[in-house]
Amino acid sequence: MSAPHDTLDLALWQCPYAERAAEALVLLDATAAQARAQGAALLVCPEMSLTGYQIGAAGVAALAEPADGPMAQAVAAIAHRHGIAIVYGYPEHRPGGQPYNAAQCIAANGERIANYRKTHLFGDIDRSQFSPGPQAPAVFEWSGWRLGLLICYDIEFPEPARGLALQGADAILVPTANMVQFDEVQRVLLPARALENRICLAYANACGREGATTYGGLSTVCGPRGEFLGQAERGEALLFATLSRPALDSARATSQLADRQAGLYGILSR
Repeated sequence: MSAPHDTLDLALWQCPYAERAAEALVLLDATAAQARAQGAALLVCPEMSLTGYQIGAAGVAALAEPADGPMAQAVAAIAHRHGIAIVYGYPEHRPGGQPYNAAQCIAANGERIANYRKTHLFGDIDRSQFSPGPQAPAVFEWSGWRLGLLICYDIEFPEPARGLALQGADAILVPTANMVQFDEVQRVLLPARALENRICLAYANACGREGATTYGGLSTVCGPRGEFLGQAERGEALLFATLSRPALDSARATSQLADRQAGLYGILSR
């Protein structure tokens, strides 16, 4: 693992969905340039940010591709061109079944360093379009920070975030497409997840309309005591926040994780 950095500068891109992947990539290129120019080292985009989210099973299947497919190669070129790491959402091809709702992290040198498939599917929207990811989220290391990926609905369950915390995650990055009627996630659940696990959270939401759905924005960054480090409003925005290693270490000095009675929690896996 590389030496820990005292800070990690993030940008969260809160945006409406583009009509076509090619348009989304052009917008991502411009946004990555802006984020890097303003000091961000890592850009987090919404769920299914390159294709749109509610595009139907046929639409998802038509656009799905492997983790190293053309969209990944285009994002890698953008990351390398601007010197910024990028977390983005896309439909990942699954041989013999519906695609996965996936998120991938590409480093500033264009290297693919993490890929995660959404495990908790939200209602008919997700279940009609995607297969659930078969594996729990795993921590990966980048720039001296231990990071984890979750996607939207995943963060509304305590277990995925706790699992990443127990693996030593410093921060969880969450591409999201949360609807306007579920603002309690940003108001209540995100600070609770950060506080109970003594981790940082970056939740990049979509905004605007897609068909009959309105996305709620309010992209949010929380620190390890549940404090809000930044929150966007409803409209399109580029939200900046800095994660602090000293603040993380201080919060962990009073963490409850060491006092867990794991032997009593077997019912949670049944």
